[in-house]
Amino acid sequence: MDYSVSPDTLKNKVILVTGAGAGIGEQAASSYAQHGATVILLGRTESKLKATFTDIESAGYPRPIIMPMDLKNATEQDYQTLANTIHEQFGRLDGVLHNAGLLGELAPLDDIDLATFDDVMQVNVRAQFMMTKELLPLLKASDDARVVFTSSTVGHIGRALWGTYSISKFATEGMMQVLADEVRDTPIRVNAINPGGTRTDMRASAFPGEDPQTLKTPLDIMPLYVYLMAPESRDVHGQCIDAQPKR
Repeated sequence: MDYSVSPDTLKNKVILVTGAGAGIGEQAASSYAQHGATVILLGRTESKLKATFTDIESAGYPRPIIMPMDLKNATEQDYQTLANTIHEQFGRLDGVLHNAGLLGELAPLDDIDLATFDDVMQVNVRAQFMMTKELLPLLKASDDARVVFTSSTVGHIGRALWGTYSISKFATEGMMQVLADEVRDTPIRVNAINPGGTRTDMRASAFPGEDPQTLKTPLDIMPLYVYLMAPESRDVHGQCIDAQPKR
């Protein structure tokens, strides 16, 4: 698939990125801004969001917005407030990248800690559902909106010891497919990305013995992330695409 887009393909777009303080989310926010978008930086740690903000602003890209939120503890009212704030400032939303996630612990199914399981499901599934539900009216107000979820190779095929994370990503792909089917006759396009093995802190915690220099960087996989937010991807819908299909 050709992921080429015009340099200003996201000009005047308003895009929300979760987990925008580090890793893939940080790079995606910067790449979207580079292509002209006003990016809403959402994440748990305000200091990290401020660092992303500074990098984007220093590069001369459109000034982003910081919206701190702890997805593990956010309430329905928090998501309603988020939607209301975006509505008041912009009147619409042109894109959402659901990037934030928890790995949990790698363990056999019968050893999984219930509290850890609940935390992963809260952040990786329930929070994304609640946020999407509240943001849908704003996405429907856009002429050409995008919702991009984040899956995983273990969201395609279950793998021993990856139970909690794998289950959450199967659910994520299911949520993507349901939403895609529901909005298929609208200008909203819904897809998911499997980033594959990427040089991030989450990857390092899952594979502590791995040489990070053997992995793609978040920047390396950005063409797909930008493409699925751009008008060029208007014919792509309801798919989970591997960012590194040959790995």
